[in-house]
Amino acid sequence: MLSRDAILDDLRAGPGPGHPAPQPPAPEVLIIGAGINGVGVFRDLALQGVPGLLVDRGDICSATSAASSRLIHGGLRYLEIGEFSLVRESVEERNRLLLDAPHLVRPLRVRVPIADRFSGALTSLGRFLGWVRTPGPKGALVVALGLRAYDLFNRRDQTMPNHRMVPAREFRAQMPALASSTRYVAEFHDARLTAPERLGLELVAQAEQMCPEARAATYLAVTGREGGRILLADVLTGERFAVAPKLVVNCAGARVDEVDGRFGINQRLIGGTKGSHLVVRNRALVESLADTMLYFETPDHRICLAYPLDELHALVGTTDLRTDDPDDTICSDAEIDYLFEVMAMAMPAIALSRDEIVHTYAGIRPLPASEGVAGAISRDHSIRAFEPQGDRPFPVLSLVGGKWTTFRACAEEIADDILARTGRARRRSTAGIAIGGGAGWPVDPAPYVAELARRFGLSLERARVLFDRYGTAAASRLEGFAPQREVPLTTLPDYSYQEIVAIAREERVARLEDIVLRRTHIALLGQATSEALAELGTVVGEALGWPPERIAHEIAAAAQVIGTRHLVPGRT
Repeated sequence: MLSRDAILDDLRAGPGPGHPAPQPPAPEVLIIGAGINGVGVFRDLALQGVPGLLVDRGDICSATSAASSRLIHGGLRYLEIGEFSLVRESVEERNRLLLDAPHLVRPLRVRVPIADRFSGALTSLGRFLGWVRTPGPKGALVVALGLRAYDLFNRRDQTMPNHRMVPAREFRAQMPALASSTRYVAEFHDARLTAPERLGLELVAQAEQMCPEARAATYLAVTGREGGRILLADVLTGERFAVAPKLVVNCAGARVDEVDGRFGINQRLIGGTKGSHLVVRNRALVESLADTMLYFETPDHRICLAYPLDELHALVGTTDLRTDDPDDTICSDAEIDYLFEVMAMAMPAIALSRDEIVHTYAGIRPLPASEGVAGAISRDHSIRAFEPQGDRPFPVLSLVGGKWTTFRACAEEIADDILARTGRARRRSTAGIAIGGGAGWPVDPAPYVAELARRFGLSLERARVLFDRYGTAAASRLEGFAPQREVPLTTLPDYSYQEIVAIAREERVARLEDIVLRRTHIALLGQATSEALAELGTVVGEALGWPPERIAHEIAAAAQVIGTRHLVPGRT
């Protein structure tokens, strides 16, 4: 990938032919928001030979896209409110991602504990038919019928087994911590996304490789408009830029309305809900989950979940609270209490405490503005087109909603609109194109990992770790280290000096927090201690040529972000 500095050089206007004054760059398409949907549009257009300019006020996939439940899933709960087409699309896209990005999208067994057989049967029929829009209780009969539909949708590019009802003797033996009120357990399969931000980064790299004129600029905020010129500001330095696009795609998520307002478009499209998650270090919980995601209904008919991240850590989520504030992204004490309470109901034998929380995060789902119950608001996406008006010569396509699982299909829909507007034909679909370290995926990873270890003189365990992080791209990364041997970091021996240097130089890193929060799992797993941040800051700073004062600033800034936005109760 090009460096961020090189991309900003491209945006610094030079004299145009025959013009004494500098002319602003004129990208054909400006995409605002480098969340997964903006990234998806950027990649799809690049494949069609349309060089977009993607900008974001933060890092790639650093806002809502970094705050999901880290799932690629069909959305079983959406059947309850009759969104069959969304569930079908989600299941099909999940199957594609399992094939296209197997290094980051992995199968996940899911179990649904159920207290009775017939609860909610009549009202659920009303929901399926669209007569009722509010969530309600669901017994074994209703869940089993929903999973039959799930199985039907799973037939295209099927990668997962069909559902089953687990015999009581089996689930009691495997998950003894389940509440005694659990009489039935339904089992199906979805997928987990091990590193959402890395998948977004790999999509950006792929787009720029396929279309060398495509550019993705991080920490570049839209500040206003002057006629056909859109004004941008470097968040890190304050430097100003201007571009004159032919078309704008607004994928700013929870900030769609805010960005539209800068273009003179004053319509309320977004009605966000807040979702918070906890990462807890609790071996008993991890073992009780038995390599499974627990997906359970709460007394207020919300859906919560818990699943292992590794042998020590589990992810617990999520809340679903109305908010109109895009900056409401801190997990509150009340939300922690709520998640602990519902987990105690689902698994009363497992005690969770605040001192076991190693990381929290929250994000705003950019749902369509609605007055309904939060759980009943559609999770499907829609595109609002605002044609040129007044002194605004370019159309604006604003995305409302959208989810991780369906980003490719959503991007294809937006790209097709753009292609039609510009008189182009689609060259090919993005379906079936391997992403990043998913290219050349081995049928059996074990011999591949063994060869990786032999080729580069690694222990089998180290080769397995790098393959787990980077997939088949681990080999090219290791080639970049040669002839040096990896030197483990003192504070983070699971990472090497060479590995962090490669990330800093090759993955468009602009802040220390980019590495701590998004290029690695260091913060997620509670490893971002003050000592670790100091060592990382020195390594990254030296790799990027930062002066000592910049290194000190980045260390302090990363510590502040982790200590506030990712607040861990009881820590300072």
